[in-house]
Amino acid sequence: MKIYLAGSLFTTAERDHLEWLAGRLEEAGHECFVPHLQTIDPMTAETIYATDSEGLRQSDAVVAVLDGPSVDDGTACEIGLFAELVRADPQRYKGIVGLATDWRLTRRQDAGSPNGGLNFFVAGAILAGGAICWSLEDVLTTLDAWD
Repeated sequence: MKIYLAGSLFTTAERDHLEWLAGRLEEAGHECFVPHLQTIDPMTAETIYATDSEGLRQSDAVVAVLDGPSVDDGTACEIGLFAELVRADPQRYKGIVGLATDWRLTRRQDAGSPNGGLNFFVAGAILAGGAICWSLEDVLTTLDAWD
């Protein structure tokens, strides 16, 4: 399955984490589109949007990293765009898997906060055609069920 890997990519640690996740997904047999690994020249808002939105349209599913004090704004936009692709053509697009491993989220989830306290609109876009997972193993299980 072709996966669009969405997540914050502004620090070395964030990019390294996305590349590690892509490696794990690829080991499981998936092909990954990782936005920061794309060649974009010139790098402008227009070219980034064109490249990444095409990457979304060419993917079967999205895995979105939800970690941090709030979901990264670009990741939230990617979730919204893909949620509409799933809604419009559920036979073509599988869905969105949100990955939440941040202790701030897991503690709130354990305390009973719906979806770990994620923004309800973002969580709703994910849950409309997908799942929020609390481990990479659960992400892989969800993707296997869709494959």
